[in-house]
Parts: sequence; structure tokens; C-alpha cells
Amino acid sequence: MDATRTQRQPAGLTALASSVKFWRAVGHTTAHVALIVGGFVTLIPLFWMISTSLKTPASVFNFPPQWIPEPVMWDNYHTALVKIMPFGLYYINTTIITAASIVGKVLSRAVVAFAFARLRWWGRDVVFILMLSTMMLPPQVTLIPQFIIFRSFGWIDTFWPLIVPAFFGGAFYTFLLRQFFLTIPLEMDDAARIDGASNLQIFARIILPLSKPALAAVAIFTFTATWNEFLTPLIYLHSKQKLTVALALSAFRGEYSTSWHLLMAASLVAMLPPLLVFFFAQKYFIQGVVFTGVKS
Repeated sequence: MDATRTQRQPAGLTALASSVKFWRAVGHTTAHVALIVGGFVTLIPLFWMISTSLKTPASVFNFPPQWIPEPVMWDNYHTALVKIMPFGLYYINTTIITAASIVGKVLSRAVVAFAFARLRWWGRDVVFILMLSTMMLPPQVTLIPQFIIFRSFGWIDTFWPLIVPAFFGGAFYTFLLRQFFLTIPLEMDDAARIDGASNLQIFARIILPLSKPALAAVAIFTFTATWNEFLTPLIYLHSKQKLTVALALSAFRGEYSTSWHLLMAASLVAMLPPLLVFFFAQKYFIQGVVFTGVKS
């Protein structure tokens, strides 16, 4: 009788293992199907944007909706980007502002975060809390005082009001970098100081090289926010030659009508740089977001 039980037990374990594998495979398949369906639903607006950008003005509002344009109007892109406005010039303007903002925000936030995370000085924690409290102040509250200051400098209708503030720190990115800097062992700073390194050398040769994921995350955040910024350029830029991409897109919307086919064509071209940047730098972006919350 004991021999029979011994012979039946392996068969039962095999059946149980097979059942576990089966339901695990079912769970994985269900999860992948759900992700595929969810991804497809998320991409529907993008598909509609591409479809609308290739339509004639009369077919934009066809009902039922026409997903495949007939005829395909490739000339919409040439009309929107060349004939109506110098979209290439606006691309250059936006690139200059975005590149300068990335340099300013990454450098200024990294320096301040280094002081909060690695240096010991009286009142550090109190000042850090005061800095975080500025995140509760909506940026719209400071728009008028900033405008008055920049007007007194003669910076209206220039790129300076869009670039210079990036070099003077900020709470959110400083907090993000500080959290990442805290994950780096302090013993590395002590060893460097024993070898005669200054704080600036420690910052430049140890902290920054080890913080590439966090710095990349800040750069991507800054790129996306600056490239898509609408309100600040609307306030400070008045000349047509100095407009940004976001302001140029608003030109397709009239008081009584909107050229949706041209707007979709220009919007599709305008969204390509953020998509490409995120696609090629998503590894550093995800690492930076994950690692910044490891240690407080």
C-alpha cells in the first residue's frame, strides 16, 4: 500500500506543476493581450492625427469618420510648414531656447542639490524645507512681477526671459537630484578629501559621473516642458520671427474657423523631437525616476 502511494505521488506532483504552468501561461497571455489592447487604444489619437493631416478640408468632418484619406493630401505638410509660415525658423528658435534651458537647469539644480545632499552646513535642512515650500506657489502668481522685472531690463521680445531663469535653480529638479545624490556613499567624498580633492572636484569628478541617470531624467523633463511651453513665450515674444513651435501651432486656429488638416500636419512634425528624445533616452529616464526615491 505504501509502495502504491509512493508511485502515485510523483504523478500528482507532475499534474500540479503542469496546472501551475498552464495558469501562469494564461495569466501572462492575458496580461500581454490587455497591454496590447491598451496600447492600441492609447495610440488612437495619434492615428487620427496622421489621418487628419492627410485629408482635404471637406473630408475632415465626414461622418462616419474616414480613417484612410481619399485622396491623400501630402501637400498639407508643405503648405503648413513652408507656405503659411516659416516653420523651420520656429524650430531653430525653440531649439535654442530648449538647449539653453537644459544646460541651465541641469547645472544649477545639480549644484544646489550637491550642497543639500553632500555638504554639512548650519541650517541646511531648514533651507531645504523652505525651498520645497516654493513648490506650493503657482507659477502664475509670479508672472506679473517677473514681467515687470524683465521689462525694466529691456528683455521683452527677446529669448532672455525664457533662458535666464533656468540658471537660477528650482525646487522640483533640485529635490529629484538631491534624492539621487544621497544614494551615493559619503565614504567616497571622504576618500577624495583625504587625497586632497576640493568640493568642486568631488562634484565634477565623482558625483556628476555617477549621476548620469538622474541628470538624463532632468534633461528629458526639461526638454519636454520647454519644447511644449506656450504661456511664457506668449507673454514675452511678440515678433513673428521669434515665435516658438507652440506659438506657431496656435496660428492655425482662427476666430471663426480652424484649419484642422494643417494644424494636425504641423502638430505631428512638432511632436517628433520629444518622441525621438524619449525613445532614445528612455533607459536613463526610467533609471533616474526609479533611483531618486531609494534614500531620503
